[in-house]
Amino acid sequence: MDWLFVVAVALLLAGVLGSVLPLLPAVPLSLAGIYVYWWGTGFSEPGLLFVVGATIVGVIAFVGEHTASAVSAKASGGSLWSALAAGVVGVAALLTTGPVGMILGVALATFAVEFYRTKDAKKGAKTATYAVAGLLASAVFQLLVTGSLLVGFVVAVLV
Repeated sequence: MDWLFVVAVALLLAGVLGSVLPLLPAVPLSLAGIYVYWWGTGFSEPGLLFVVGATIVGVIAFVGEHTASAVSAKASGGSLWSALAAGVVGVAALLTTGPVGMILGVALATFAVEFYRTKDAKKGAKTATYAVAGLLASAVFQLLVTGSLLVGFVVAVLV
């Protein structure tokens, strides 16, 4: 088996793992696997169309991953401040406390901002629920994207 293919698949597998393990850049690892192989084959495999498609999907997934809790908080009818709190606290909590802390931090921050703003605990809870649901949905989406990039790459190269 070609060493370049092995390196590419290892990076793609790391990307899949990164979608469920904190602090591993899932989509960038997956795209790195594709780019390394593409570069190593003189830009002939897996083909430009696949590389461009994978890049577009990867960028969308990367942006979605980093904005999901903020967008969800806003979608629930929460304020811009709730959305900003969800985004900032989510990243800070992930870096300091891991994924469980991130989920709790996003929930508490969005609840606190909305409760302070509206004096309505029900509205605060709704915003917090939406923010956490968006965060969890983005993780599932990222797993599907990185898994699809892995399968798509293997099929494009081996078939």
